[in-house]
Amino acid sequence: MLAESDLAKYPFTAEAADYIRALGLKIEDLESPDFRSVVDRAEGRVEEAILYALVDAQPRHEIEIPSFPIAVMMVAATGDARLKRRYALAEAKRAYNFIREEDEAKIMDIASNFHWRLKRLEGAGPHHFSLFFTDFLKNATIFHEKEWKLVNRFVSGGEVYLAKHDVARLLQEEVQRHIEKRLDLEVGSLPENISVRVERLKQLFFERRGRARFEEAPKGVVMAAFPPCIRALYEAVASGRRVSHLGRFALTSFLLNIGMSVDEIVDLFRASSDFNERIARYQVEHIAGRKGSRTRYIPPRCNTLRTHGVCPAMEETCRQVRHPLAYYRRRLRAMRKAVPAEESEKETGKES
Repeated sequence: MLAESDLAKYPFTAEAADYIRALGLKIEDLESPDFRSVVDRAEGRVEEAILYALVDAQPRHEIEIPSFPIAVMMVAATGDARLKRRYALAEAKRAYNFIREEDEAKIMDIASNFHWRLKRLEGAGPHHFSLFFTDFLKNATIFHEKEWKLVNRFVSGGEVYLAKHDVARLLQEEVQRHIEKRLDLEVGSLPENISVRVERLKQLFFERRGRARFEEAPKGVVMAAFPPCIRALYEAVASGRRVSHLGRFALTSFLLNIGMSVDEIVDLFRASSDFNERIARYQVEHIAGRKGSRTRYIPPRCNTLRTHGVCPAMEETCRQVRHPLAYYRRRLRAMRKAVPAEESEKETGKES
């Protein structure tokens, strides 16, 4: 059984839901001054997810546990799919940081919430658990690293042998998906104090996304000249959405070839649920020609991107080029020509 301190760490569990039900909270209770600290913490959870892509841990269990369902309600009420994904990812990363430090028995308790067929192993060397292969595949198929391919795992009797940190990482994926489902609920009328906070969070997320997409772009990189495919990939990665292997390669090679540094690109990928700095840095450096074959790669051609479903929609400029870099150069030239014309029109207006 999970203790109350565990429920504060893992508020998505069935035991935590039972704890909340026992409190008998009603929606109108959220307007009471007695619940101000809980509502403040709920809003704080969402703010942390927006600003830092990770929810911090707080010591007071009586506040931490009920703040989670209120935060879920607030995020669901925004109706913003991108904010929902970011919040679910932030809570899942928080859970991962706790799970990887737990003993095997506690991890078994947490995994039971998702009906995993997980077993503890004794004397199995680096392996602490075995997990039925379908439960493994359900969560590992989105990972791009070779180590997560089933062929690269020790499998016996349909069970995949795993180290504790592997189970923690798979549980992070399970938790994220579980929270995303909870965020799909329809939210009815809310108390005014909650509605005001929801609007504040929506504005914060809007402003944060704007800064991330434009103000924080490296000097010399003109995002307004990005082709539609690269723009869509950039926004997906920046908001923590999953991107195919080809999509990641196309985005990374494009950004390197227009002047972004390895550090800047690695930072862009930090919002990804499967982010691992060591692996991400190696992959970016490999594409940049600093590792492996020492070949500097360029993005795939437009035909290849269309074939693999990476091209979202063609613009007029797309029909005139065959490569994302050609699109970027053409758009840059058009934008530079437009600037003197606009300045000339302004000067003419002043003279008249």
